[in-house]
Amino acid sequence: MPWGRLEAGESPSAAALRETQEEGGVRAEVEGLLGVHELAAPWDGWIALIYLCRHVDGECMPDGMETDAARYFNASELAALGEPIEPWTAWLIRRVFAGEFQIISRTASSPFAGSTAFI
Repeated sequence: MPWGRLEAGESPSAAALRETQEEGGVRAEVEGLLGVHELAAPWDGWIALIYLCRHVDGECMPDGMETDAARYFNASELAALGEPIEPWTAWLIRRVFAGEFQIISRTASSPFAGSTAFI
């Protein structure tokens, strides 16, 4: 699962799409906000915004630096994977496959022109 930090002047949803392209070779579109997670040490004070994205274009391809493999899995394929998965990512993926989430959709009614609101 791609993740990373914001670049100067970048919105969180734009960062999510950039990281997806950079780390996985896939151009995506944000469908909604899944949640906010307050991170533990060594990232005390940081938060993660988790977006549900939809594949738009491109083939899954690792970047060779942060990502050593990239592909789509269904729940049974992921369970059969004989490799370790980063614990937070594994926890989040299990929740999504189990349907233990709600999507907060975008709303265009925000008075801040050009901004993205998930309410």
